[in-house]
Amino acid sequence: MNKEELSGLVKSVLFGVAVGDALGVPVEFRSREGISQNPVSDMIGYGTHNQPPGTWSDDSSLTFCLAEALTLPFSLQQIADNFIQWRDHNYWTARGNVFDIGNATNEAITTLKSGTRPDLAGGFDTSSNGNGSLMRIAPLAFYVSGMEIDKRYETIKLVSSITHAHIRSVIACFYYIEFCLQLMKGENKFTVYENLKGSITAHLIQLRINTEEVMLFDRLLKGNIYELPNEQIFSSGYVLHTLEASVWSLLTSDNYHDAVLKAVNLGSDTDTTGAVTGALCALLYGYDNIPQHWIDAIARRKDIDDLSIRLTETLYKA
Repeated sequence: MNKEELSGLVKSVLFGVAVGDALGVPVEFRSREGISQNPVSDMIGYGTHNQPPGTWSDDSSLTFCLAEALTLPFSLQQIADNFIQWRDHNYWTARGNVFDIGNATNEAITTLKSGTRPDLAGGFDTSSNGNGSLMRIAPLAFYVSGMEIDKRYETIKLVSSITHAHIRSVIACFYYIEFCLQLMKGENKFTVYENLKGSITAHLIQLRINTEEVMLFDRLLKGNIYELPNEQIFSSGYVLHTLEASVWSLLTSDNYHDAVLKAVNLGSDTDTTGAVTGALCALLYGYDNIPQHWIDAIARRKDIDDLSIRLTETLYKA
């Protein structure tokens, strides 16, 4: 991949996340039924968090914190420090304040501040499987792209574990990054979906992951999730719901605009489903497929553009 291609992909992911996130912020926590009375069809503002149009939330903030850390030599502690700076000092916030934070992420950051090693800070219990690590992990795809699958998995596990250390969250992040990597190579989205049924399953078997945990991913690893109707797709803050909803939104649409709106209109954790879907769609369709007026509305778009340039420089030199 040449530098121009890499630059395009990095920019696509960062803006793909931010736009999907910002579309969902005004209707976060609203039910699917409630949203269906007046579906989201464009970039709007206020609503749930009373924020102007184009305001992104914790999903994008933590994505940018990770991307910022990746402009330096890889350091789990640097990523963790950036998360602390975000929560406590409004680092990489859209408009200078933190208005949304998940419980598990908040608890993990408090644990990090106590001096706990970053890979031990996230919750290890089954109740700690919110989508807080999945929502921010997309930039890691660029860092791990040249690694063998064993090393990719271990690196993804470490980065997820800063806030979410349970194996279920790790597998979700692993699946998602593997999907991103194949899209980066230009693979057809349905080909990627089929490929992952074999490669992800094989790797989890090799790692001797608890089969009951692996079975939870059957709708992705054994079924055809894109054949399921809207009513069977869930969009809560549970990590598996977010992963499934995002892959479903990608596979049942054919452009960025329609996919992220489909994701947001599922209701509930709208900003995160929008953000996670947004990265996948941006990788598949490219930056130019994101509606320009949505990009124009995004808070700190020049800073995001600058971050994409700096991250590209670091990645290309590596």
